[in-house]
Amino acid sequence: MSKIKTIKASDIHAKDYASDPAYRKAYDDLEEEYALINALIEARSRANLSQAQLAERMNTTQTAIARLESGNTMPSTRTLRKIAKATGHRLKIIFEPEGSPA
Repeated sequence: MSKIKTIKASDIHAKDYASDPAYRKAYDDLEEEYALINALIEARSRANLSQAQLAERMNTTQTAIARLESGNTMPSTRTLRKIAKATGHRLKIIFEPEGSPA
C-alpha cells in the first residue's frame, strides 16, 4: 500500500503568493477583510468564549457568529460594538494612510 502525500494549504498559498501576480493581488485586495475576521476570532478567543456563548451574550445565534467569522457576512458598526461589549473589549476603528506599515 502506498503512502498518501499530504500538502499543507499554507504551502500552496506561499507558493502561489510568491509566483502568481494575479493570486497575490486577489489575496492582498482581501487583506482588510482577513484582518477583521482575525480580530473577531481573537476577541472571542481572548474572552474564552465559544461561538455559542458569544451568540448567547449578543442575543443572536451561533450560526450568525459563524457567518461573521467566516467572512460570509460583513458586520455593521453596531454589531462590532455588541461583539466588543460581549467579549469585554473596546471597539476602536482607525483609518491608516495608504502604504503605511501594518
